[in-house]
Amino acid sequence: MEPEIMSLMEMVSNTGFPIVISIYLLNRMEKKLDALVQSIDNLTKTVITRPS
Repeated sequence: MEPEIMSLMEMVSNTGFPIVISIYLLNRMEKKLDALVQSIDNLTKTVITRPS
């Protein structure tokens, strides 16, 4: 098997499936939140610099 799959299987057996899924989902959510913050910052800059 691939090393990544073996590592994932080892983590599941050591910590449990719910913990591994929680870590995975939190990691995905963090990336999406970072993108959302960046979008809000860009929107704020656009609104501030917009001519009246």
